[in-house]
Amino acid sequence: MTEPRTRVATIKVGGIGQIKKKELIPFTRQTASMLNAGMSILSSVSTLEEQTSHAGFRIVLRNLRENIESGMPFSDGLRLFPRIFDDMYVNMVAAGEKSGQFAAVLKRLAIMMDASARLLRKVKSAMAYPIVVLSLALVIAAGIITFVVPIFKDMFEGFGAKLPAPTQLLVNLSNFIRNNWYFLLGGIGATVFGFKKWLASTSGRYKFDQFLLKLPVFGDLTQKVAVARFCRLFAQMLSSGVPILDAMQVVARSMGNKVIETAILSARSGIEQGNTLSSSLENKPCLPVLMIRMIAAGEKSGRIDEMLESVADTYDDEVETTLATLTSLMEPLLMVFLGVLIGGIVVALFLPIFKLGTVVSGGG
Repeated sequence: MTEPRTRVATIKVGGIGQIKKKELIPFTRQTASMLNAGMSILSSVSTLEEQTSHAGFRIVLRNLRENIESGMPFSDGLRLFPRIFDDMYVNMVAAGEKSGQFAAVLKRLAIMMDASARLLRKVKSAMAYPIVVLSLALVIAAGIITFVVPIFKDMFEGFGAKLPAPTQLLVNLSNFIRNNWYFLLGGIGATVFGFKKWLASTSGRYKFDQFLLKLPVFGDLTQKVAVARFCRLFAQMLSSGVPILDAMQVVARSMGNKVIETAILSARSGIEQGNTLSSSLENKPCLPVLMIRMIAAGEKSGRIDEMLESVADTYDDEVETTLATLTSLMEPLLMVFLGVLIGGIVVALFLPIFKLGTVVSGGG
């Protein structure tokens, strides 16, 4: 077993995010198609270099073409751009080069990345609506409390009577925010900075990911997304000829969750000691029993990569169902939240006016 190669030199290119989102999947798919059509890898890269409209990606392709012309393997050229081509991508390409299934591996890569991107888009789309609505609600509430309540406060003071408790609470909150806004902003900034520093640490990230997995509904969703990603990536790497230990190490780093990453690396150690994949994955609370049982069945039948793909499809479907359910439940819940928050503020503001006769007469 050979460990993934350590990168000793890299090349920096601008627009990394845009390349990964908009260029990488078409590049992979088109390269596979041209190789299947009988073109060489040099001709394929040269053709794509001429066609691409992204200046940064053109630099990448030009560098790849020059390295291939100098005799460097395609996978080694990819290693020079680690922020674009990750370990999974490079290792699968390298395995394809060695096995003679270069075009097939690239096609698998394109399909896998397309499926992962589609799932990620669905998750982001489902989460975007409640986040935007909640953010707007909080901004509106803060604006009312900061700028509108003082106007009503001046009017209330002219009554010369004790205000209702909800109104007085709102006035006190407004006074506190207006008099201490710099402390509040500083506190929020310090909290965000401290949280990011804590999250950047290994222990902090692990504890936060552990917390995410324990959340009701969202924890289950996080687990299913990670499991689907693990199964799909692992299946593709095994199908492409990547050694199982290399594949597990690369896939573990692609999970985006430290708890699940640690569980996979622990299972990798079990395989090194001679255990089967399914037995090594057992007794990991963050991994579902269904996945482990299906992997065990795949080991017995000798079709583990197909079984992993089946597990990935199953959890992809479950994620889509969960997202659809969440989206349908979010709308009424958000309406209730908005009604309570904004409606409560408005009622508190107008409560003295509703009782104007009593307040003006000094009845309280």
